[in-house]
Amino acid sequence: MKAWQRKGSLGGPRIKAVMEAHEVQILHALVSNIVDMLEQRRDSAPRDDLAELTGMRSGHSALPDQAPLARLLPDFHRPEPGKDHDPDALAVTRAHNSGMRMIHEPEIIDAKLSTAVVVLRSLPARGGTGSLTPEQAQAWMGCLNDVRLGLGALLLDVGAVDGVPATAVAEFVPADVPRSAPLEVYRGLTFMQDSLCTALMGQ
Repeated sequence: MKAWQRKGSLGGPRIKAVMEAHEVQILHALVSNIVDMLEQRRDSAPRDDLAELTGMRSGHSALPDQAPLARLLPDFHRPEPGKDHDPDALAVTRAHNSGMRMIHEPEIIDAKLSTAVVVLRSLPARGGTGSLTPEQAQAWMGCLNDVRLGLGALLLDVGAVDGVPATAVAEFVPADVPRSAPLEVYRGLTFMQDSLCTALMGQ
């Protein structure tokens, strides 16, 4: 795709870029995968009596098993690597992370889903010029970051030899994309996010 550019208009500034049909298809599929994972995580959260009485939602208490979700919903605090840690201190850290996750994860998931919805609704359906308000562009920034984190976690977790990804990576990317493409998709997402940030800054 071409770089995002900031354009003036009677209705205020717009952020625009021309996207090819296959780029729209890939981005739509990647964002939809993120949405599916987040919705499954949200819907599988345990229900408790306090939540029923107060209306306060409670999230999971444990880190997700899936690498992309673990990257999108990390622990609030992680011990510094490479150091010996007191077992009691580690237990306190685990309890802290568990409690914070139960309280805040539902809101974090909601925020990520809301940015994803903005992207899915504002994608040019069959390619062409994408045109965003600054507010929509901010949502795109957050969602593109989530997609990059999700795909990057898989690439780091399972590795890629000579550009050929393992099955988990291939399943994250649309089926009709060549198996050697996920690294290129990741680079494309990085370019998209970088140029969008530049356009938002007015440069």
